[in-house]
Amino acid sequence: MHIAKGIEMLEITLQVMNKNEMIYPTLLWDEDTALLVDTGYPGLLNAFKEALDKCSVPWSKLRQIIITHQDLDHIGSLTDILKEHGALPKTVLAHRLEKPYIEGSSMLLKHTPEALAAAEATLPPEVPEEWRRAFLHVLSNPPKGRVDITLADGEQLPVAGGLTVIHTPGHSPGHLSLYHHTSRTLIAADALTVANNGELCGPDPAATPDMETALASLAKLAAFEIDTVICYHGGLYRGEASRRIAELARGLH
Repeated sequence: MHIAKGIEMLEITLQVMNKNEMIYPTLLWDEDTALLVDTGYPGLLNAFKEALDKCSVPWSKLRQIIITHQDLDHIGSLTDILKEHGALPKTVLAHRLEKPYIEGSSMLLKHTPEALAAAEATLPPEVPEEWRRAFLHVLSNPPKGRVDITLADGEQLPVAGGLTVIHTPGHSPGHLSLYHHTSRTLIAADALTVANNGELCGPDPAATPDMETALASLAKLAAFEIDTVICYHGGLYRGEASRRIAELARGLH
């Protein structure tokens, strides 16, 4: 979905546990380069190439990737994108606290033995054994990428009219959100979600280990003049976003 000049909300559909799910990464570009924010689940390389083609952005223009945090649905296709045959070199950016998890020197924080056992227990009995083994193997051995440059809170990136990096911990220690100045768009990643009824909500409590810190991060977001929010889960929100985010930061629903 076109947001403004140089910014597009991608809509990537996939099947998870026999159900259709949609995720909403963000693509930003200018005359010189394109930047992708997050890479979805494993196996989505072709879906991303098709999405860029729909935006009329050549795949060869994609030179930067920001990983907002370590979760599997954000890092999953990073390795495939980096290894793609004939692709130009790409620079990967993330917060320093996420770097060891993205690169695989530390296990993803949410992939504890208890979490993996719980995930296995949720698999329907009719799931084929081969699929079950493959699913658990990915959870136990998540794809490894690399991080070339670490980002800090408040850093400015000169892409597509300018981005401000916002450190928004809580959902993960090094979780990042991004503010696109020219369109007044917040790329919230998982710091915010959009519910089925279109309401802007806070992060998913079931997937957010430190809700207190996550709500404090929302107070930081409320300081920006925001017209549009792109949530990785739920998609687009337009309205009085700054007011709504301030309400969420105060614990109002």
